[in-house]
Amino acid sequence: MNASVAINAYSNVGMESSVAGASPHKLISMLYDGALLAISNAKMHLELGNTAARGASISHAIAIINDGLKVGINFEAGGELAQNLWALYEYMTYRLVQANLKADRLALDEVAGLLKDIQGAWDAIGNLSLVKPSVPDAVAPRVAASYGKA
Repeated sequence: MNASVAINAYSNVGMESSVAGASPHKLISMLYDGALLAISNAKMHLELGNTAARGASISHAIAIINDGLKVGINFEAGGELAQNLWALYEYMTYRLVQANLKADRLALDEVAGLLKDIQGAWDAIGNLSLVKPSVPDAVAPRVAASYGKA
């Protein structure tokens, strides 16, 4: 077994352990980290002129937003805030698609800034009532995947 394979295997076990022991609140924060990492990778690939890898990274960020963050929104407890967050995630997805189509670094920067702002607020409040009770089971696999594919 080469060193790279061993390091990847070790990292995957470590991430799966972190995800398994994480609270619903921490899982959402980890999704923000994964989306930000994917956007960071997209920026790097944009600078390198690697269109396919840029597209894959942007697609990964979109998947984290749509299949991870959006599914965790609790509309019953969140009311108008939850609706606004949903709309903001929709806007981010739109901007990421535009970033991919137009090789637009400013759109990537904009979405990264929005994600950082929301993550900062999320980490500050620590309020689990905005997360659906089923989030750990539904989101945990996405969190682990978000770190492995970004």
